[in-house]
Amino acid sequence: MLALFVTTVAVGIMGTIAAERGPAPRGSLEAGRLSFWLGEDAQVPATLPADLAAVPGVRNLVVIRENPVQGAGHDYGVIACVDIPAAYGRCADGAAVAEVSEGLIPWRGSASADRVWPASEVDPAALPRLPAGSLAVDADGPAAIERARTIMETAFPAHAVAPTVPGDFESDFANTMRGWQRLADVVVVFSLALAGCSLAVAVAAGLSERKRPFSLLRLSGAPVRLLRRVVALESAVPMLTVAAVAVGMGLVAAHLFLRAQMHYDLRLPGVGFAAVVAVGLLGCLAVIAATLPLLERVTGPQTARSE
Repeated sequence: MLALFVTTVAVGIMGTIAAERGPAPRGSLEAGRLSFWLGEDAQVPATLPADLAAVPGVRNLVVIRENPVQGAGHDYGVIACVDIPAAYGRCADGAAVAEVSEGLIPWRGSASADRVWPASEVDPAALPRLPAGSLAVDADGPAAIERARTIMETAFPAHAVAPTVPGDFESDFANTMRGWQRLADVVVVFSLALAGCSLAVAVAAGLSERKRPFSLLRLSGAPVRLLRRVVALESAVPMLTVAAVAVGMGLVAAHLFLRAQMHYDLRLPGVGFAAVVAVGLLGCLAVIAATLPLLERVTGPQTARSE
């Protein structure tokens, strides 16, 4: 029960997070938006724009400067309004410098030509003197993305985090979650197998303790198949009931955690998880069934006479 409860909670939470934080749809505008967070005091090489422009399919390179005004209500970086590509919005009326998100795409948002970026207090003349915070460039297709990524990594060899397109981190995270889900499935199978073995021991012990009453029942006319049915029911029904309660409570606990901590709605585990649980339970029933032939051996007439 404990193993099923814990693994159901884990699978429900991890599956929901992986689904909610999946990669950007392939073919969308933002799927080809390559962003590179530079950190502090980074110097953009003078040859970088030309190197990127020489790659077919690469365009719209922008350098986003660090926003000197930090705190609530202020965005990540600043950029001159004339440098914002039309596909990623525009400045507010009368503004020369805008506050923008990294890569010109808000967190968990999408690229939009209709987006209006708020005006910044930074003087346009002082903008070039601000340290570069990030780079962003559009690249059409996987080949252009990888060539642009290589050029940017070569220009900044000391940076540990490579340039990314929206969905890179999410995809890696989702793969990690799926790996943990597979581990949880393995835990379910082995836990249920262990539970089946424990039940088999309990059934065998119960038969040993009650062999005289069962022998007397056989002598009074009770068929062996009826006694087998009794033993099977008293072993299988509690196991299946406990399994159903554990899975149900696990799903409820996962839903409550997701709603309280992440404001997600639970995505029910797929057919794979149900199949794993079903196979495990069938294995348990098979182990229990393997002990039933003992009933006929230990409840013969000689047992009733000897005791």
